[in-house]
Amino acid sequence: MDSKETSQEKRERLRQNELKNNPTGSLRDGLDRGMGVGNINDVAGDMGWKGMGLLILMLFLGYVIYQFFFS
Repeated sequence: MDSKETSQEKRERLRQNELKNNPTGSLRDGLDRGMGVGNINDVAGDMGWKGMGLLILMLFLGYVIYQFFFS
């Protein structure tokens, strides 16, 4: 770590550490930012590929459970 680290570099380092420590936090952030806007592209772009994959998996599992109980 350089003692001459700028504030922008410090923010980016802290953000990267937060993403490493809390990978599902980006899913929550993406959903929170996208609510009320009505644009799925913004929601998907903010969540990243892991969050979007998790959302698709949850939707698929919800559909399977629905079909199991109501068919």
